[in-house]
Amino acid sequence: MRRTLIAGNWKMYKTISEALELVNNLKRELVDQDTVDVVICPPYTALSEVSDILNGSNIGLGAQDLHWEEQGAFTGEISAAMLKDAGATFVIIGHSERRKYFFETDQSVNKKIIAAQSKNLTPIVCVGETLEEREENRTTQVVEKQLKQGLKNLNPESIEKLVIAYEPVWAIGTGRTATPGQAEEVHEFIRNWIKAEYSEELSSGLRILYGGSVKPSNIKELIGQPDIDGALVGGASLEKDSFAGIIRNVK
Repeated sequence: MRRTLIAGNWKMYKTISEALELVNNLKRELVDQDTVDVVICPPYTALSEVSDILNGSNIGLGAQDLHWEEQGAFTGEISAAMLKDAGATFVIIGHSERRKYFFETDQSVNKKIIAAQSKNLTPIVCVGETLEEREENRTTQVVEKQLKQGLKNLNPESIEKLVIAYEPVWAIGTGRTATPGQAEEVHEFIRNWIKAEYSEELSSGLRILYGGSVKPSNIKELIGQPDIDGALVGGASLEKDSFAGIIRNVK
């Protein structure tokens, strides 16, 4: 049985003091929650202090990106070892905003997955199509290419230790959400692709999240689909009531 995972991507929001206020509020709100895995991904500047607050709690800590090299002359970049040292156990890789604004490629996604897993960080690997690609009926073609190249040369043990997030680019921050049926169709495709490339056992245990304007009002119907195992939440993760509401409505 795959355990539901709700991950909050804070993007470029929250100063350290704002982050600590939200985390303390979430800890109190979710103190008795034990049926859903919860992860929050603040900006780099807040990771270490948020980690201290979360120590011993039921909320995990993730980062929003990393560089694939262990160290070096890469001004402005963060390594897997640095994230681990700051307390992170998860890291988002290949988010559509990284692909669009910072020229992330499937090849760099692949290298980042390997780097993350070398330090025992769990990658949340994002895939998804643009509106133009969906209107051209190329959704599965695009997602398959991202999977094939992003997961290239990864062995079954590596696949077992990652999470995939399907995030239709046209639904991120737009208020538009894929219908549960549209989301399930792609989730099923991803699971079947993993089954064909690796094994049925591996595909049946893999957690696949949905990302794209997830709210307390739509999470229950989304999570009710057989292949949707949770959500990568953007804007709704920035407020205690909306993020906690999503988690409560999963049940």
